[in-house]
Amino acid sequence: MNFYIIAGEASGDLHASNLMKELKMLDTGASFRYWGGDLMKMQGGELVKHYKELSFMGFTEVLMNLRTILNNIDFCKKDILSHRPDALILVDYPGFNLRIAEFAKQNNIKVFYYISPQVWAWKQSRVHKIKLIVDKMLVILPFEKEFYKRFDYDVDFVGHPLLDAVEKYKELSLPLSVETDKPIIALLPGSRKQEIKTMLPLMLSVVDKFKDYCFVVAGAPSQSKEFYHEIINGLDVKIVFNETYQLLQKSHAALVTSGTATLETALFGVPEVVCYKGGLISYTIAKQLVKVNYVSLVNLIMDKEIVKELIQNDLTENNLKVELEKLLQPGTRDIMMDSYTELKTKLGGAGASKKAAGLIMGYLKKH
Repeated sequence: MNFYIIAGEASGDLHASNLMKELKMLDTGASFRYWGGDLMKMQGGELVKHYKELSFMGFTEVLMNLRTILNNIDFCKKDILSHRPDALILVDYPGFNLRIAEFAKQNNIKVFYYISPQVWAWKQSRVHKIKLIVDKMLVILPFEKEFYKRFDYDVDFVGHPLLDAVEKYKELSLPLSVETDKPIIALLPGSRKQEIKTMLPLMLSVVDKFKDYCFVVAGAPSQSKEFYHEIINGLDVKIVFNETYQLLQKSHAALVTSGTATLETALFGVPEVVCYKGGLISYTIAKQLVKVNYVSLVNLIMDKEIVKELIQNDLTENNLKVELEKLLQPGTRDIMMDSYTELKTKLGGAGASKKAAGLIMGYLKKH
């Protein structure tokens, strides 16, 4: 089978690479052409565009880069037509991928969507379109199957691929490059430049209040050391690159920017405070549109507040200090650990990528 895969972010690159690995196990002749990253590249095939060229965050940034985005969409459509894959596999990244799904469907190409767009959070009306343009939707969050059912759309819940990624990593037991006798507090300020510029100074504001701990920043591979040093500005804080999982494995607590990292932190069993602060315009628009009670995946999946979320105006130095102090108390930690165990059960167990690959191959053989 000839597969065309589109993943527009780092997390998509990870999950798509694992899916590619499983597809190759089922079809030794499988070939791949894709938009993604270095992990997908390691699985072979041909990389068309790297996700670093595609990543725009927030309403304002998207508007500023609209011409580039539209050019990418146009190029992608032409590339798909010139290669005519047996199947198009889309991984999250809805603003781009839903447009490509519609185009592929019009041209009689089978469309699979692995990791659903967060239509349950906003623009729920998009489900009607998804039903028409996606042949098979594979979801990774337990509540998504029930959500789609309300729209009379049967989707497959395969479990969350992060469970496999984290467990495989734990078996490696790789060392952390930072050496310290103090317990570590991890700072995960995100991966995009604007996001880090906003989040990291706020996280750093509490460093001097916790002298008995070693603060370590998880640096994004796409950013330079100099960029981080400028923000850290002489504070006694360490930085690691390409060691986020090693860092989480060794950490006592974490301050985490909302996103996939909140779930990764939970799966490593690290108590966390979730932080988010967006641009005023983007945040005001999002607040009007978003239909969920929480921003972190941990709380969304559990449908209750397991980890504290400090959002927008609540994200202050004092609130961060108070919530971090709570995390360091045994009672709070024990309650959070029990909730993390329940979270893993809800996520559906191991083998998400394998299940997804099996469903895709099974569907293609039938159709």
